Amino acid sequence: MSLVKFKKNKPFGNLVTSDLFEPNDFFGNGFWNQGILNDSFWNGRKLEPALNIKENEGDYEIELAAPGFAKKDFKVTIDDGYLNFSAKKSTSEEEKEENYARREFSYNAFERSLQLPENIKEEEIKARYHDGILRFKLQKKEVAKKQKPKVVEIG
Repeated sequence: MSLVKFKKNKPFGNLVTSDLFEPNDFFGNGFWNQGILNDSFWNGRKLEPALNIKENEGDYEIELAAPGFAKKDFKVTIDDGYLNFSAKKSTSEEEKEENYARREFSYNAFERSLQLPENIKEEEIKARYHDGILRFKLQKKEVAKKQKPKVVEIG
């Protein structure tokens, strides 16, 4: 005879012991890997928005999904060959009545860096934020035309 874990079938499940997580695994992977921290928006990483990079003939296009932020929330720098971008946003709301007080707040932030290729014109990098997407356009440097190889005589 083998022991099998017993689960009661309830119409809506028990929120504490349902399929959401096992009580004995609260600090393991069962509970914390559910929900927003594992959402496809965050690309399966904690608080790191999804990123698309596309190489064209004359430039690179980068798109970063960051909905809910405003243009003023972003900080973009170029330092030592890296494109660094971050955003911070916080809100606070307080309501006081005769018998109660309610205070709610939230804080969202992320930070990300990309190493720039050597063929980028750093002074011409442009950024634009619209409809929750931060877009970068990185122009490539003009490449000298490839010359035919020279034959070197050995003396």
